[in-house]
Amino acid sequence: MKPIIEFCISNLANGAQAALEQLEKDPNLDIIEYGCLSYCGRCAASLYALVEGEVISADEPDELVEKIYKHLEENPMF
Repeated sequence: MKPIIEFCISNLANGAQAALEQLEKDPNLDIIEYGCLSYCGRCAASLYALVEGEVISADEPDELVEKIYKHLEENPMF
């Protein structure tokens, strides 16, 4: 079972697209895009993704990718 990373399409337009593109290269992740994840306040304030249901946020796409991998490392699924 692969970890699920969810992105809001509005947040992708705000800059998270670069993070999504980096993560899509990893065959061990399932990346899903939604029209809205209902985190509008966070979406307006920073880049973010839901990683297995937990919000991970950052100011820059590279930082978001780094935090996502760190979260996955610290919270293994098995």
